[in-house]
Amino acid sequence: MDNFGEKTLPNRENPAPGVHIHLGQSNIVLLTITTEKRNPWLASETAHRLIHETWLEAKAWLVGDYLLMPDHLHAFCAPHDLHFTIENWIAYWKREFRLKHKRAKWRFQSRGWHHRLRDGENHSQKWLYVQENPLRKGLVTRMEDWPFKGRVFDLVWTGK
Repeated sequence: MDNFGEKTLPNRENPAPGVHIHLGQSNIVLLTITTEKRNPWLASETAHRLIHETWLEAKAWLVGDYLLMPDHLHAFCAPHDLHFTIENWIAYWKREFRLKHKRAKWRFQSRGWHHRLRDGENHSQKWLYVQENPLRKGLVTRMEDWPFKGRVFDLVWTGK
């Protein structure tokens, strides 16, 4: 309870595990994963190429639009094989990515943050917000100039 007698919810340090999949509704997830200790290695041509290749191969979940920042990434993804949880898929592609790059310092934090876009949430607005990250950090003067973004697969949006 807070000072006004209202019931308060505990603060979470980690996201709740899993993503609730609802057939016939939007199952697109906005995923955010940071590098270990926020080391700024991710926004590079090599990392960009290898992570894109990894996501092409790791198809239990499909990555649509994504953007790499120096110390974190944002990716819209959707389940493709319902036998794999999002956590299993994340662990898999991180391992495959590590095998490709072979650099000891290129590591991600153990967990990621994810948010399922519910019906009515606007993908375009979320994608615009994600693309503005390099602008907000002063890395580019126009979001179109940020080279570390792309699309792996076209995702089907059922939300508005």
